[in-house]
Amino acid sequence: MTEFYTVKKIDNSRVVRSGAPRRLRECARLVALGALLAAFVFLYAWQHFQSIQLNYQVEQLKADQAQAVELNQQLKLEVAGLRSPGRIDTIARQELGLTAPVPGQVAPIQGPSEPVVAQVQRATAPALQ
Repeated sequence: MTEFYTVKKIDNSRVVRSGAPRRLRECARLVALGALLAAFVFLYAWQHFQSIQLNYQVEQLKADQAQAVELNQQLKLEVAGLRSPGRIDTIARQELGLTAPVPGQVAPIQGPSEPVVAQVQRATAPALQ
């Protein structure tokens, strides 16, 4: 027996599949819920990594502060050593050639025993000729 197959061209370009509105709404809800969940996960991850980054910065600033405090202490000790009267006296005598004053070389300042208040006087303008 011989079988024949016929080829029939069917044009389905104008056929529109009817969408089930209930199914479409359910799909939209799932997509929205997934997007909301993803947004919360990304927000949590961003916040967590930002917190870690800020902790690193705080630790770095604490280390910088400790280093600055140590440097400040060293500089205070250096200033105290440079201001010592013995060092200043040694430099004055050896390097600058200064000597202790002899009696009578230093005269006390003779001034009023009471404090004097400064007075402001207006300057007179020179006369125009």
